[in-house]
Order: sequence, then structure tokens, then C-alpha cells
Amino acid sequence: MTVVRFKGNMTFKDVVAFHGHSCPGLAMGYRMAIAALKRMSEIRAPDEEIVVIVENNACGVDAVQCLTGATMGKGNLIFKDYGKQIYTFYSRNSKKAFRVTLNSSAVPNTIKENRDEYMAWLLDAPEEDLITVTETSIEEPQYAERRPSVRCAFCGELVMDTRTVQKGDKVACIPCATGGVSSGS
Repeated sequence: MTVVRFKGNMTFKDVVAFHGHSCPGLAMGYRMAIAALKRMSEIRAPDEEIVVIVENNACGVDAVQCLTGATMGKGNLIFKDYGKQIYTFYSRNSKKAFRVTLNSSAVPNTIKENRDEYMAWLLDAPEEDLITVTETSIEEPQYAERRPSVRCAFCGELVMDTRTVQKGDKVACIPCATGGVSSGS
């Protein structure tokens, strides 16, 4: 397995430690994130300098989080549930965005069933064979919203005020308002 380093000096081994195991999906996300970071001339973001829009919730997203510093908690990792191995990286510093897609047709059919060979190929393949990076235009994503919490009148749990529903004359969290499961119910 090739150890690839970029400006942030994070290796695939570091990403595996973050994720918990090595797998082809993690290798895909790793290579895709490195390609974008190189083009943006960025390193891991301590705050919201890099925003990433991910179109799946698979292993590669952990590589993207680890390398870019974009996380759900900081509000700079945006999840769109499209089921695609595609990521869009945006730099607030340069105002540039890059959409990165996997060239799955380039993967040799002979290795797709062997997890280790597939992962090794993903880590060693020339970037131009593996992925396509396209500079694109997107509307600058908003910064993370910081809102006050209010108490749900039904379960008693705190909920962001913008995520409440009026149920009769009371304020409810979405699970209580819709009959969904709430841990406080």
C-alpha cells in the first residue's frame, strides 16, 4: 500500500485510525479529498474554512472529514442523501469549489471482488485514472447556525428553536409532534 502524503501530512494510516478499519470506500474518499485539497491549496480546516457537500453516507465520508476538518458538528459537512460517490469541496478563502467524482469504469473488473486488491489499486492508481475533478460554481454555503434551545412540552428535552413544531398551544420537538420516537417519551 502506497503512503500518500499531502500538505496536511495526514496518511491513509491516519484516516484508518480515525475510521476504525481500512476498506475500499475509505480509500476512495481519501484519494478524492486529497485531490480537492491540492486544487484548493488548502489544508485541514480548524473551523469552517472548508465546506464539503457529500452525496452519500458511506465510509469515504470519514476520510473526507478526517482530511478536511469538515464535520456535521461544525456545520461545514453538508449531507445530501443521493447515494453517489461524489463530493463537492468549497474553500471560503479562495471562493472556489471542486466537484470530485469516482471513475468507476476505470477499475479493473478482475480486482473488484478482492477487497485488498481493490483497495491497493484505489490507493496506487494514477489520479487521472481514478477520479475526475471539475471546478464548479456553487452558492457559498451559510455558516453554521447558532440558535437557542427550548424545552419540548411533551418529552422535556431541549431542542433547537428552529426545529420545533406547534402542537396545539404547546411547543413540540419533531418526534413528539409527528408521533416519532423520542428518547424522552
